[in-house]
Amino acid sequence: MAGEMNASLLGASMEMNVDPQQATSSMSARPLPPTVLRASSVPLQGSQTSGFTVGYVYSSEMTSHFSPQGHPEQPERISRIYQALVGTRCTKKMEWLPIRPVRKEEALLVHSEDHWDKVQAIQYMTDQQRVDSETYYESLSLYVMQGTTRAALLSCGGVIEACLAVARNKLQKSFAIVRPPGHHAEPDEHMGFCFFNNVAVAARVVQQVTDIKKIMILDWDVHHGNGTQRAFNDDPSVLYVSIHRYEQGTFYPCGPFGGLQSCGEGKGLGYSVNVPWPEKGMGDADYLHAFQKVIMPIALEFSPELVIISAGFDAAAGDDLGECFVTPAGYAHMTHMLSGLAGGRLVVALEGGYNLDSISNSALAVTKVILGEAPEQLPPMTASETASETVWLVAKQHSTWWKSLDPKAWLEDISFSIPEILKAHRQHYLYTQHDMMQVPLISPELEQRFSTQIMCTADIFENPTLVIFIHEFGNLRLELQSSATCDVELERSYLIDFSKQLVAWVRKEGYSLLDANLFPKPVTSVHRGKAVDDSAKDIVTYLWDNYVQLSSAQRVIIIGHGPGSHFVMDLLERRSISVMKSVKAIVQIVGHPNVPAVPKYSDDLTEWYRKHSFVVVPSTHRILGPEIKPRDLRRHGELVPIDESQPVKLVLRALPGISQFVTQQLDLYPAQTTR
Repeated sequence: MAGEMNASLLGASMEMNVDPQQATSSMSARPLPPTVLRASSVPLQGSQTSGFTVGYVYSSEMTSHFSPQGHPEQPERISRIYQALVGTRCTKKMEWLPIRPVRKEEALLVHSEDHWDKVQAIQYMTDQQRVDSETYYESLSLYVMQGTTRAALLSCGGVIEACLAVARNKLQKSFAIVRPPGHHAEPDEHMGFCFFNNVAVAARVVQQVTDIKKIMILDWDVHHGNGTQRAFNDDPSVLYVSIHRYEQGTFYPCGPFGGLQSCGEGKGLGYSVNVPWPEKGMGDADYLHAFQKVIMPIALEFSPELVIISAGFDAAAGDDLGECFVTPAGYAHMTHMLSGLAGGRLVVALEGGYNLDSISNSALAVTKVILGEAPEQLPPMTASETASETVWLVAKQHSTWWKSLDPKAWLEDISFSIPEILKAHRQHYLYTQHDMMQVPLISPELEQRFSTQIMCTADIFENPTLVIFIHEFGNLRLELQSSATCDVELERSYLIDFSKQLVAWVRKEGYSLLDANLFPKPVTSVHRGKAVDDSAKDIVTYLWDNYVQLSSAQRVIIIGHGPGSHFVMDLLERRSISVMKSVKAIVQIVGHPNVPAVPKYSDDLTEWYRKHSFVVVPSTHRILGPEIKPRDLRRHGELVPIDESQPVKLVLRALPGISQFVTQQLDLYPAQTTR
């Protein structure tokens, strides 16, 4: 009864033609009692009075969240979209849905109560508190002000209302023009311009209060929606598909969680589908190839009852953050394909997109499609070689769970993956050249993901000085017989192992070595372990607890290369007390795609890290640019720029400096004859 009464009131408001720029967002309904959790899916009372089948959510009150210093996530992102829809008279064909704040019990379907309290507290911060917490929020890629909480509540509540209108058959389609975005917000943390995970919360609310249970979320934002995948990672009722720029885990939000091998866990294994572009510059042909070969076949096999698009437009041509080239027509075609699912029930929810012209033009093209217009015709096009290879690998990965995918997987019976060949070669090299042996892993899960990849010298338990080297494997340098066929000329191709000289230096100095290659083995159909990034964190902690802590090492040096630095910092935060006691030097070797990691939560650990760290970056790295604040640089100890952009050569050029720094640190802490 309460739900019907509120619906009637909302319907009456819509009949009065309330201007969304003037509309109040205080008309939120009181929380539904438990007895009304499952609302009927028949149209609500008053829902068809307008005759519209498409609706939209918009309120200028969401512009109260802004940065006085300027920021890519600016209020004009939604106002420009709204103006584009008004200017083309699209809003005359759409029903405006009144917005409201998300309720606490709705947010808690995805987020923790602590997370809810953190966002609520922002509105009560003083100016001085905001200044004092600026570094903390910047580390999370956020800015906050008094209006942040209200805007975040409305953004999430707006997506809920857009989804419920479609799920209850009030409308066929809807567009939630909201900000701040949501897909980076994890169950326990706000990050990446996002405070609440709007789409994830809305999906859970729909499942709670309507008869719709199977939902597909398609995330075409240029960044991986780590928060959304995290919310449904073990849930087979929600199919999460993300097509994003990945670059081996170096593109935001970084880490392997957005890789093609991150497919969900437990009962949700196979229901998280990542199409991770390995480079920038992807365009219409690449995205549509992924849709035709992987996304739509899986979607049709899953057969959702509702489709929600996490519609970030930062892969659009002209967006400097995304650096891709999807056109408005490309977005229109993707929307058109998704409109054929779930009986046409489709919700578009705004995520990222930071070029105002690109985001408004792309959003307008999508709106025209959901209003029934045909997408603009595209010229003949062919997907790039990079995209074709990526899509094939995704299809191969997911053919285990989806019968509609056929990437000619029969080749598996007579083939070996290149990464596994390279790992086997490195294991053989370390064994024959340096007498290193494989470290046994007790956990079946870790053994499955990292067996043969953790090596140590025979003196690991006796040597007082231990180097821990955390990295991924080297690079292949391939010579092609023909650029037309891309056939490899094997005689002139070779493996570049950047660690070869570093390992030789460690052994020459007489240190013991624990070498951890954290590039994981593929997830198999029987794997029920954690996500890839969690497994990598666990293996580093496992090695620390079961080998380093049980050894005689009084002086430990940790060297992290590329993405490995991320896991080094996680170890520092997980085992801060024992790390500060034993570790005498932390070395990070970071190329252009990465940013040097720093401890986040402990002042003592931060100060300790500053005194013991040595960071190598290319001289043209963005951390050395004028936009970086001096205090961010001072959080590192020695920050050494090297006039070299190639990651492989960066290690070789930096080795003399690393050797000198390690020697200086060890001179401060002479090894004791007895412990």
